[in-house]
Amino acid sequence: MAFDGFITKSIISELKGLIIGAKVNKVYEPTKNEVVLSLYNNGENYLLNLCANPEFCRIHLTYYTKQNPQNAYNFCMLLRKYLVGGRIINISNFDLERTVEIQFECYNDLNDLVKRKLYIEIMSRHSNVILTNENNIIIDTLKHCDSSRDLLPAHEYTFMPITKESFLRLNSFEEFYKIFEEETASLEGVSLSKFFTNTFIGFSKPFIKENLSILNVSDLEFSKADLEKTYNHIKELISFMGTNKVTCKEIGTKDYTIITNKITEESKSINAFIDDFYFNKEQNSLFINSRNNLLKIVSSSLKKTYKKLENINQKLKECDGMDTYRLYGELLTANLYKFDSNANVKEVTVDNYYDNNSPITIPMDISLSVQKNIEKYFKKYNKLKNALSIVSEQKKEAEKELDYIESIVFNLSNAKTINDISGVYEEIAENVSTKKAIAKQEKNKNIKKKSSSEVIEFETQTIDGFTVYIGKNNMQNDYISLRLSNPNDIWFHTQKIHGSHVLLRNSENLEIDEIPENVLFNCAKLAKENSKASTSLNVSVDYCYAKFVKKASGSRPGMVIYNNFKTIIVK
Repeated sequence: MAFDGFITKSIISELKGLIIGAKVNKVYEPTKNEVVLSLYNNGENYLLNLCANPEFCRIHLTYYTKQNPQNAYNFCMLLRKYLVGGRIINISNFDLERTVEIQFECYNDLNDLVKRKLYIEIMSRHSNVILTNENNIIIDTLKHCDSSRDLLPAHEYTFMPITKESFLRLNSFEEFYKIFEEETASLEGVSLSKFFTNTFIGFSKPFIKENLSILNVSDLEFSKADLEKTYNHIKELISFMGTNKVTCKEIGTKDYTIITNKITEESKSINAFIDDFYFNKEQNSLFINSRNNLLKIVSSSLKKTYKKLENINQKLKECDGMDTYRLYGELLTANLYKFDSNANVKEVTVDNYYDNNSPITIPMDISLSVQKNIEKYFKKYNKLKNALSIVSEQKKEAEKELDYIESIVFNLSNAKTINDISGVYEEIAENVSTKKAIAKQEKNKNIKKKSSSEVIEFETQTIDGFTVYIGKNNMQNDYISLRLSNPNDIWFHTQKIHGSHVLLRNSENLEIDEIPENVLFNCAKLAKENSKASTSLNVSVDYCYAKFVKKASGSRPGMVIYNNFKTIIVK
């Protein structure tokens, strides 16, 4: 993403008219890579966001608040000590460099007025926030991992070395063209975008490519006249910085750049655009990371449950032969008078009175007597009989667990917002099979666990005057079906398929047959669209009065039983 020198210069131009003279009221550090200064100036409150996240590095005013950690980070405490109560006296950057300097006037411990500086370096993975005194001696930095420079406390702060030309210092097209000839003399097939980004400070490829497109200038095939047109356009754009004659344009979903504003009406400021763009990016990134983290935990639990079922089925398979052991024991007991009970034999043949007295050969353990072999067969039978009873019950529980975990996977896959993820997070945090894994995730504050006092949020729609509620996770499904519903409301769910509970509010207590068919069908359609079978061609959706929906004792969230239902086929 292109937070380049032009964006930096434009942001600073806007900030100068808003925060010069502002008092620092508070300092926050929502994450390890982000500092927020709460400012007050001319009756207005501002939040200045300084972000050193490698992916989202930037500086701008923000209107979005973020949750702060319970215990403040060390750098946040340091900034509170040195900056709170101080005033901003200047904000600037050199040329089109992405290093911003904010100067403060503060009072020290002796109540003397001193100056301090805060440098924000916007350089991807090398981004940083550095606090210095008036002599540029570093007090501390947000990050301490930049090995390419000596950014340590008590050392003098130095700017990154500049190796490129300054476009701002060019006074004429002739100067620009001379540099162009020098830089491209030995090159073939010159790319204009590559020339600008490699030669001049602050240029990014999205900026130059978008503006070349606006000018209808080819990146690879251009004339001297095209160069002059490009030079004049960029110079004009620079002169417009800090006014409403420049604006930001989003390129696709991942990039943006600054362009001249040709729209006559008031457009969004650069600050406002950057604030919204990065907030949406961060929310999307947070949503994806949170969902993937929870899916990893749930998938691990799912694998364990599959393995558990596999072991149970193996034990059940072993129990298939238990009746054979009982038969051997009974036949040996019935024919014991024919043998020496203390004899050791390899096998015996007896008549099977369960099968028309047909002869059957029974294998024997030669190390044991006939009597001991009888005891051994009955012991095996009783052991497998008891195991069958226990393992059969274990299989029922494992299948219920598997069904529940698969519903969690569906809810995560169907989640659209971070609130949907938070609802699932709250649910599985109480699940025995995932509780330990969730405890490890508690250190990650990206997902906020809702308190029990918070209102459960769910989707609401209106169909021909009827209100319809749609659950997005098992907790919401339980709430809609069992607490929010009235006895005569109509409840919908896909038949034997994981999906959302859909509730049609029947305020007038109409009979089901009195409700318009298109309303019932659209509710069934919502149940289908919010289910695991959303892409299937023909899906059966059951519906009934909410009073016929019950929850079995000890069942998992979202798991209900219902009766007296009808079925709609949604095609």
